[in-house]
Amino acid sequence: MTPAARDEDDDLLLAIRSGDEQAFVSLYRKRQGSIYRFALHMTGEPSLAEDVTQDVFLALIRDEWSYDPERGALASYLFGIARKLVLRSLERGRSDVTLESAEQPSWRQLAVNPDPLGDLTRKEGIESLRRAVLTLPRRYREVVVLCDLEEVDYADAARILGCPVGTVRSRLHRARALLTEKLAQERTPRPALETWKTVRCLT
Repeated sequence: MTPAARDEDDDLLLAIRSGDEQAFVSLYRKRQGSIYRFALHMTGEPSLAEDVTQDVFLALIRDEWSYDPERGALASYLFGIARKLVLRSLERGRSDVTLESAEQPSWRQLAVNPDPLGDLTRKEGIESLRRAVLTLPRRYREVVVLCDLEEVDYADAARILGCPVGTVRSRLHRARALLTEKLAQERTPRPALETWKTVRCLT
């Protein structure tokens, strides 16, 4: 995240805490998409992802987890709340991640240059990647979602996950290896692998 974007987020938060409803709307519109995608990628359930997104911003308004700008960017703080909410839901057994979850248009955003007309081959590749990500163990899934799909830098990812940067790097290395292996086993491996190469270019 650029310093300018971070400052803008912090300014919006200050305005929100002063009672500026429009500032909340602006921040929500700016950040809700990435929070929703994170929750969706982690759970595979659109309804749960929507609930998590709503709860993240409610927690922000209530200041339940005391955001401190000295400890990181607001976007990282929001991802951290989302992660905690997702893990609570998974631990309660509300969400069983399955390979048969419904197709979601947001997965198209995994491509760097999505085809507005809808390239079927690309779609098959993205769906293969979606299924593969959902089969990863949680500790690997979350680093892939944060670093590769949401483009969070390693330092911020480490803060979100509560682990050293080296752990983020090693988990990401292992996660990519697992994904490459899983994608290679798909019935249509070529488009899936091409999609994964595209995603890896993000980092």
